[in-house]
Amino acid sequence: MNAAERPRPWWQGAVIYQIYPASFLDTNGDGWGDLPGITDRLDYIAGLGVDAIWLSPFFLSPMTDFGYDVADFRSVDPRFGIDADADHLIQQAHARGLKVMIDLVLCHTSDQHAWFQESRASTDNPKADWYIWRDARSDGTPPNNWQSVFGGPSWEWDARRGQYYLHHFFKSQPALNWHHPEVEAAVHAETAFWLDKGIDGLRLDAIARLAADPELRDNPPRPPGEHDHWVGAMVSPYHLQHHEFDRNRPEIFPLLDRLRSFIDRYPDRFLLGELADSHAVAADQYMAPGRLHSCYTFQFTWPNFDAESIRSIIAHNGEKLGDRYLTYSFGNHDCMRAISRWGDLPHLSGDRAALAKLVLALFFSLRGSVCLYQGDELGLTETDVPFERLLDPFGIAFWPDYKGRDGCRTPMPWIADARHGGFSRVEPWLPLGADHAGMAVDLQDRDPGSTLNACRRFLKWRKARQPLIDGDLSLVDAPAPVLAFTRSSGEQSVLCIFNLSNRDAAWQSPIAGDPIGGHGMAGRWQGADVHLPPFGAAFAAVPAGSHSRRTP
Repeated sequence: MNAAERPRPWWQGAVIYQIYPASFLDTNGDGWGDLPGITDRLDYIAGLGVDAIWLSPFFLSPMTDFGYDVADFRSVDPRFGIDADADHLIQQAHARGLKVMIDLVLCHTSDQHAWFQESRASTDNPKADWYIWRDARSDGTPPNNWQSVFGGPSWEWDARRGQYYLHHFFKSQPALNWHHPEVEAAVHAETAFWLDKGIDGLRLDAIARLAADPELRDNPPRPPGEHDHWVGAMVSPYHLQHHEFDRNRPEIFPLLDRLRSFIDRYPDRFLLGELADSHAVAADQYMAPGRLHSCYTFQFTWPNFDAESIRSIIAHNGEKLGDRYLTYSFGNHDCMRAISRWGDLPHLSGDRAALAKLVLALFFSLRGSVCLYQGDELGLTETDVPFERLLDPFGIAFWPDYKGRDGCRTPMPWIADARHGGFSRVEPWLPLGADHAGMAVDLQDRDPGSTLNACRRFLKWRKARQPLIDGDLSLVDAPAPVLAFTRSSGEQSVLCIFNLSNRDAAWQSPIAGDPIGGHGMAGRWQGADVHLPPFGAAFAAVPAGSHSRRTP
């Protein structure tokens, strides 16, 4: 079988629904979402038209970083249920045609993990070198100048062992020493545990920190005035450095080569890497043949959202990545909700529901896979969580300049008239957004013009058009605020046109085509003239090969 005859991998062009379990649905009345709650809503998720679910961590954890500090990779944390609940969820998702991805944190563990507890006990125990330990400098200060993402040095003194250990995030998240072959083998074994249960993919958290410079050289300073776009960077000293030696190290890539070889023992599995504050240049290396299938960055979680910025990102990604499939994310559990992030920009203010529909249609039309964060199908806004209810240590430390990640993690509103939005029968771990009851699932379900039904309608329409799933992408010249490109697969080609503004836009298409309806977006064709209302979009079938500048 040649390459052209091989079936397309399920993840190419897939829409992946990210679930943050603590905030999805509480079924046992403790105010905390759980795995049975996800299983209970699988029909809702499948009804969206998505291809897969991605579950943020549900493993045993002290929850300092809300599950991204794992104390036992093989056990379900009691807050989320019991081990059998995970098996049942996987089985029921598969029964509905949904692939299942889990969030695997490879770079670090919790300081409560048995591996670290043994490692810190002495300098000569069997796991003494499973983490990155170093002596203090002669003056007692940490081994180098590295700063943690959440503020402060990346080193924590451990009096029991009499050394510093490395942590890239909270001090309760010690970094694993992947230069030790036993660590690599142990993490492969933890991965196999879930692959054997039938999970279809792994979202690899913070993969750019899998390995650090073995020489522990100091990071150089960032020049004054140079901007760092990453979430929270504006308040943390982390952004004052160029992270040359603690991130995106070449030592990572042999480790990924071996991880991919291990994963390939299981057919049709998907490796997705989170690069966060990295970019397409780095993704080019992570997605080299035999490494990760795809990566996503935080390119679309920045404040800019206009035709020029998106054209630039698409062109840059295409130039660097060629035929490889990037995964796009415009929102997740770490960044402000997209509609709040962009809805106050002068050119996008006004009708937030219309903006939410445009955002969905645009990202579902790009070349690559898409991660859809729970609640974005409803157009949820960021919740302004009062200081006394904040739980994220990142936000508590830097409030009020940065309020942390709680505002995008608040509970899903299921029933408008129910207490706590139908999420729980008791006070939830985080408060519901003040305006979220009016965007609840039951209200939107009954409204044909809702954001929820627009999402369903567009994904159903998309599934019938192969170019929008795995076709090439070619940018088409258009003046702002219009963004235009073609998606082409075989003999089929679709021209996609978007108005990224809150005012009417008109454009004369250089490509003749037949307008396509059924997608639910507002736009009007008159010959070659395209008229788009605020936040409108239009689509047309065009001759294959009618636009030659290909931008994968």
